[in-house]
Amino acid sequence: MNKTKLKQEFYAYLMLTVGSALFAIGDVMFVNPYLMAPGGTYGLSNVLNTVWPWKISLYAICMDIPLLIVGTWILGPRFGVKTVVSTLLIFAFTFVLESVWGYNPLIFDGKIADAPIEGLSMVKIPHSGGWFIPDYFLNTVVAGLIYGAAIGLIFKSGATSGGSDIISMILHKYTKVSLGTLVLIVDSCITLTTLIAFGDIRLPIYSILLIFIESKVIDLIVEGRSNYKTAFVVTDKTEEVRNYILNELHRGGTCLTGEGLYQGNERKVIYVTLTRTDLIKLKSDLHQLDPNAFVNIMESAEIMGRGFKPIPQE
Repeated sequence: MNKTKLKQEFYAYLMLTVGSALFAIGDVMFVNPYLMAPGGTYGLSNVLNTVWPWKISLYAICMDIPLLIVGTWILGPRFGVKTVVSTLLIFAFTFVLESVWGYNPLIFDGKIADAPIEGLSMVKIPHSGGWFIPDYFLNTVVAGLIYGAAIGLIFKSGATSGGSDIISMILHKYTKVSLGTLVLIVDSCITLTTLIAFGDIRLPIYSILLIFIESKVIDLIVEGRSNYKTAFVVTDKTEEVRNYILNELHRGGTCLTGEGLYQGNERKVIYVTLTRTDLIKLKSDLHQLDPNAFVNIMESAEIMGRGFKPIPQE
């Protein structure tokens, strides 16, 4: 293994470790004290932990290991070493944290009391006997950010989430339902267990809000912030638009030849990827270049190649 590959592996396992630790922090300090279950085996473990006291980590590992074995048996060896390492690291970090910290919330409005205070809406801390005044919204936002950063780092390291996602993959193999839809269904069922177990409609709502925030942070970490737009310009003034892109915006592009659907005439299509600033300039000046041009602008999640991010080496 060369130095570059070794360095990449080091950073991958570093991200995997940090992500696993953050996941444990988010679950034990933010999610569990507020009785939320944002999907996954750890979401279900939070509910079981509150209803039938046992460590979250033990509930989760008792589900994760069989799911990995069954998933490998049915789906084949698609779960790599990093997924197994991630599963074990999250278990270890969660076990240590819940053993040392307990299930006390990190964010709450008011001191922890030994008994509920009359006239105040309070939540009982699982298995501790303490009560606290919850700040649901702030806790949900922070938990979503931590969960998103954790899973984003795990994904970026090359591991997969495993857990309840394996159930979705198995169902996807035997049904015609899309994987994304099945993941949503499975996680929603887990989220709704909070309503069944605790009878509070706020819990699944806040859990869904947490999942939404989490998904946005995951996209930001895995795909990065998109600063580029891709434009397809259909124009009869090809040379004018071409010279403008080359000389004024200092960008390259590709000129394609197409055929108009209505009249069947040959049309030129310029394909170009631009920064947001350059796109604003193009839109501002395009009316002078060709007022009859047709433009389709799309968001570019990731651009690789000359002038942009280099194509990664194997």
